[in-house]
Amino acid sequence: MPSIALSVILPAYNEAVRLPPYLSAVRTYLDACQRGTYEVVVVDDGSRDGMAADLQRCAADWPEFRILRHEENRGKGAAVRTGVLASRGEVLLFADADGATPIEEHARLAAAIADGADVAIGSRLLSGEGIHRARSPMRGVTGWLFALVARRLLRLPVRDTQCGFKMFRGDAGRRLFSLTGESRYLFDLELLAAARRLGYQIVEVPINWHEVPGGHLHPLVELPRIAVGLWRLRRLGRG
Repeated sequence: MPSIALSVILPAYNEAVRLPPYLSAVRTYLDACQRGTYEVVVVDDGSRDGMAADLQRCAADWPEFRILRHEENRGKGAAVRTGVLASRGEVLLFADADGATPIEEHARLAAAIADGADVAIGSRLLSGEGIHRARSPMRGVTGWLFALVARRLLRLPVRDTQCGFKMFRGDAGRRLFSLTGESRYLFDLELLAAARRLGYQIVEVPINWHEVPGGHLHPLVELPRIAVGLWRLRRLGRG
């Protein structure tokens, strides 16, 4: 059996509409560049929209495809953690199920890992040649402000902390997720703070990205929880 060079982890909650076309793109891309040496792990985080049936159809004729399931919704961070800790790849990539980041951007992060990075972070804030983004002004401003506050509070060496396209050396990724416990929106921050404390090399890479309607996060509703979580992470970082 060939070794697993790459594990792609896709956390998904009620993504019956947005996930299937992204899975099709992921399969086409990986069959072309990683045939037989990859796995795709979808973690169904307690979905109730019929997505499970779509996943079973994918599994029927896709040997590299695996499904893990939470019986109840536990949050994106918990879903990514489940997938990472069950992964077998030498390199790990997690991506948002909406397909906002084209899977082809994998190559940009993989180049950073090959050059010695332990963690490669896709960035919607760094500019680069040939990079294009499509993002609503409101989401752009709120995302930029959150990243600025989080970066300064936690002293993180990353401008875009929340981009849902991150790659790790396999041993580093599994270690980081075994040491962290945030289950929802702030899991990226806890993860990056842990990587910084452990001395891992973190590289931020500009990527193409386009906003996809239908997201589950409502920032104004979540604001109190996010504020409390940021304060908690800041205190832990000082401890």
